[in-house]
Amino acid sequence: MDLGEGLRKAIAIITRSTIIDAKTIREFNKELQKTLLSADVGVRLVLDLTKRIEEKALKSKPPQGVAPTDYITSVVYDELVALMGASYEPLLKKHRILLMGLYGAGKTTTAAKLAKYYQDRGLSSAVVCCDVQRPAAFEQLETLAKQANVTFFGIKGEKDAAKIAKLGLERLKDKQVIIWDTSGRNALDRDLIDELKAVSKEAKPDEAILVISADTGQIAGKQAEEFDKVIKISGVIVTKMDGSGRGGGALSAAAASKARVMFITVGEKLPDIEPYSSEKFIGGLLGIPDIAGLVGSVQRALEESKLNPDDMQLEDLNFETFYLQLKTMGGMGPLKNVFGMMGAVDLPKEVVERGEEKLNKYKVIISSMTKEERLNEKLLHNPERVRRIAKGSGTTEKEVHELISDFNKMRKMFDLMKNDRGFKKRFAKFM
Repeated sequence: MDLGEGLRKAIAIITRSTIIDAKTIREFNKELQKTLLSADVGVRLVLDLTKRIEEKALKSKPPQGVAPTDYITSVVYDELVALMGASYEPLLKKHRILLMGLYGAGKTTTAAKLAKYYQDRGLSSAVVCCDVQRPAAFEQLETLAKQANVTFFGIKGEKDAAKIAKLGLERLKDKQVIIWDTSGRNALDRDLIDELKAVSKEAKPDEAILVISADTGQIAGKQAEEFDKVIKISGVIVTKMDGSGRGGGALSAAAASKARVMFITVGEKLPDIEPYSSEKFIGGLLGIPDIAGLVGSVQRALEESKLNPDDMQLEDLNFETFYLQLKTMGGMGPLKNVFGMMGAVDLPKEVVERGEEKLNKYKVIISSMTKEERLNEKLLHNPERVRRIAKGSGTTEKEVHELISDFNKMRKMFDLMKNDRGFKKRFAKFM
């Protein structure tokens, strides 16, 4: 059971109760403790949290007009948000960033993601490779910088990280955001400490950020404290939040150590980084829809696909416009994340995976159609055309017919929505 599923199961104890008494609260707290401990949240933090919830639930009264279940659910939400730390507002002005961290934290990928994040918001960005330990670091960061469309600087074969940091600052002085990627180690040893201090002296960063993997769990707090003794850290970036069940432990531990969580990464693609919002994080776990995130995801997907939003309106649905919609959905990331933003977090894993597989297959099939076939579905009533499309797409005729059947069902639904003036107006406003 993941953290979100466990939290929703615990909350259900309250929302399904007709009477909220001490027994109900104890039952809820027991489930909540089990869930948080399994997510590697520290024992002391969990006990303090459940104690505060019990006190507020049993000793305070709901505001007038608010149902007890809603009030206690709100108390739980607020306490979980506080446990996971304050939200972060990025600094959107000229500044320098030094990234630090141990092996496997994901510093290099994070450097490129962060540079793209600032570049996409109008700040010219660059990355500097000061990782002189890992053999492939130079090539990896250079490739990622090219993909992110940001400037790269490094000196291949150079072993003096401080020298690279100094030259990078000189060469990139016209850039508004400069990010230094540094070497890692298995532990914070004397060599790493000396190297980081030397790089920091030359780079003169405005922010020193520690990169921590979500799967470190509550050790994240200890790492933050140790690095902070070497170089005063501005905060942390928690990576791999999409694939670790211990992310809650990492976030809560960082917050407990007074380390500000600045960004989290939620996928492997370069755009999969976002400023940390404890409200959004807890809301996602509890199944609260993130409409702002969904709209932003659609807009980014449209921009990356170079699609015109007007092409996505409810006018004529054919295979051409259907293909554009499939491309946009593909740019929004895994279906699991999309459904999560919609608040549909409890869909069976196999359903989501089958849906993703089917959508990818449909894109390939439509790609094998001619322009005329995309615009006129009736042409596909010809068995020869279906046979040719199946062969060209590496699928079966049965799968092509499944696409046609699903498409026709969708077109009927769209025709109904087109005739609903109220819905069309709301849809246009949403897009």
